[in-house]
Amino acid sequence: MRFGGVVAVNNVDFSMKEGELRCLIGPNGAGKSTFFKCLTRQYKPTSGQVLFRGTDITGDITFQIARRGIGIKTQVPSVFDGLSVHENIWLSARRHHKAREANKITDAIIERIGLGHATKKLVGRLAHGERQWVELGIVLTGEPKLILLDEPTAGMTGEEVGRTTELIREINRDAALIVVEHDMQFIKAIAAQVTVFHQ
Repeated sequence: MRFGGVVAVNNVDFSMKEGELRCLIGPNGAGKSTFFKCLTRQYKPTSGQVLFRGTDITGDITFQIARRGIGIKTQVPSVFDGLSVHENIWLSARRHHKAREANKITDAIIERIGLGHATKKLVGRLAHGERQWVELGIVLTGEPKLILLDEPTAGMTGEEVGRTTELIREINRDAALIVVEHDMQFIKAIAAQVTVFHQ
């Protein structure tokens, strides 16, 4: 991936198995987040090919990639602070399902992410970790087969990191995950395989 004369991601040959949980590590500026954005077509790759479950998705646009089953949670939560936990997740669920089904899915996801006690609470009043879990819940409404998590524990307390570790392990029963993270203790807790982006 090039930005003018700057090469952000170069000669990456990456593959993973169905249902795998893989961590990506490397220094800032190594291209990890750019790699994610190429996979989800937030950036159009300037060269190379992206294959997902045997299908070339290089030319797909963002919503098509989401429909194929790839979800992403970025470093900064993309949530509506003025809406409740339930409303945030329901709005996303409604994009994929009819209203009645969206309600059931929303309730199930809220319990899954451990925010049943805060379902009517405004997201803007949640703790940092809870806001991250809301966005993860939003990603789950699309029932993705591959989830990309960009620094999911950044800024979290130790207790929140522990809960996030449990949540990621639980999600991995249904979906593959690629996790970009700098917290080596967290990485050791969740990943059997680690890929290093060197520069």
